Amino acid sequence: MKYWLMKSEPEEASIDDLANAPRQTLAWTGVRNYQARNFMRDGMQIGDGVLFYHSSCAVPGIAGIAEVASTPYPDPTQFDPASPYHDPKASREAPRWVLVDVKLVRKTPLLPLSELRDIPELASLQILAKGNRLSVTPVAPEHWEFITTRLLPA
Repeated sequence: MKYWLMKSEPEEASIDDLANAPRQTLAWTGVRNYQARNFMRDGMQIGDGVLFYHSSCAVPGIAGIAEVASTPYPDPTQFDPASPYHDPKASREAPRWVLVDVKLVRKTPLLPLSELRDIPELASLQILAKGNRLSVTPVAPEHWEFITTRLLPA
């Protein structure tokens, strides 16, 4: 089992949107970074743990726990000219972008980025690295364990 942190802008897809979605599952659309895509395409498996992270908002941070609920498949937004994620170089025969579905495990109180930065045990968490802009990043098992058992109530 692997662990991931997946960022979403709450206006686009929030933890509440996930909680209210059919089967509490959402397609993680719109990833347009090759490294983040490769994590989803090559690294994720059904059942992997996900820290659902709200980004680009007043108080960014971890808002809940989810799990990978599908194998990777083509992101349909790449084919839609009306979508902000449209990619004119992508075709149905040769898609460039993939997504996975994520399923809610539980919503948690927001664990702000500012608090994450103050915890020495999380110093090497990738989200805290200077210049990190990836929307999907791996989480080390020890960081997952620390966050889910010591920082986020069950």
